[in-house]
Amino acid sequence: MATYKEAGVDIDAGEEAVRRIKGHVRGTFTPGVLSDVGAFGAMFALDQSQYRDPVLVSSMDGVGTKLKVAQRVDRHDTVGEDLVNHCVNDIAVSGARPLFFLDYFAAGVLRPDVLEAVVKGFAKACSENGCALIGGETAEMPDLYARGEYDLAGTIVGVVERDEIVDGSQISAGDVLLGLPSTGLHTNGYSLARKVLFDRFVAADTPDALGGESVGEALLKVHRSYLDAVQALIAEGLAHGFSHVTGGGLVGNTSRILPDGLALDVGWDAWARPPLFRLIQETGSVPEDDMRRTFNLGVGLVAVVAEADRQRALTVLGALGEPAFEIGRVVAR
Repeated sequence: MATYKEAGVDIDAGEEAVRRIKGHVRGTFTPGVLSDVGAFGAMFALDQSQYRDPVLVSSMDGVGTKLKVAQRVDRHDTVGEDLVNHCVNDIAVSGARPLFFLDYFAAGVLRPDVLEAVVKGFAKACSENGCALIGGETAEMPDLYARGEYDLAGTIVGVVERDEIVDGSQISAGDVLLGLPSTGLHTNGYSLARKVLFDRFVAADTPDALGGESVGEALLKVHRSYLDAVQALIAEGLAHGFSHVTGGGLVGNTSRILPDGLALDVGWDAWARPPLFRLIQETGSVPEDDMRRTFNLGVGLVAVVAEADRQRALTVLGALGEPAFEIGRVVAR
């Protein structure tokens, strides 16, 4: 006789995991949420009285091999925040505010405590971004993932007025690029970073370059949200475009929003590169071009504003505690 549990899937563990996360999930619910935890389909009612011509904006992403770092040090709360904030940023740059988030968690062996830690991270970031965590999927698949391994993905849906969409179409030559600081690698470049750093260090090591911080701590810094900064610039009519600096680096991502005939002139010495990036480059002898295409190098978001609005934009961001800095210009190709 064979049972599902003997095949590697523990239904009891799954039920215990759901019991643990219910409170965290419900704590994110906003007035638009119509369904409870466990429903076959999550329901959300858009209050159309608040909008003139609403457009829904969606995005889906993962955390990548940053999960290998979390699994190595057995800390799982930060990657949930990473995923939500990454998805929020991807729709925020078009002017959207997030409405709701759905997650996918798949593991070789389901540990309820690990799932709870991840979901606590989801819930924390959702609450901070005014976003409801309304549904998801938890899968235990021993033939696809090794014991101790899991994977994450998330989908976000937000809304923006049609005539307030920020798509880069207003960008012109002479516009200024303002950089907003990152909080580390965010969720990109971890395959290279792990190869370089874990060939030389263990997660608990504290290289002099990191000023007392361990390698594991530096690599698990939470991918931050830029929602408030983006919305503040939009509210003041200052935003010509935004780019979320993820895989492909600063130039690769910002070039995606430029109208034809324009290019970027980036001053790579305009800001101090954070120590973690210098440590990766020096430890692995990583070529500069690879660094620029793989990592954010300390700039997690680029805001494009008119030259005449440069100081006003910096003042608006400064009022939020955002130490933004000029990193270049838009030029004719």
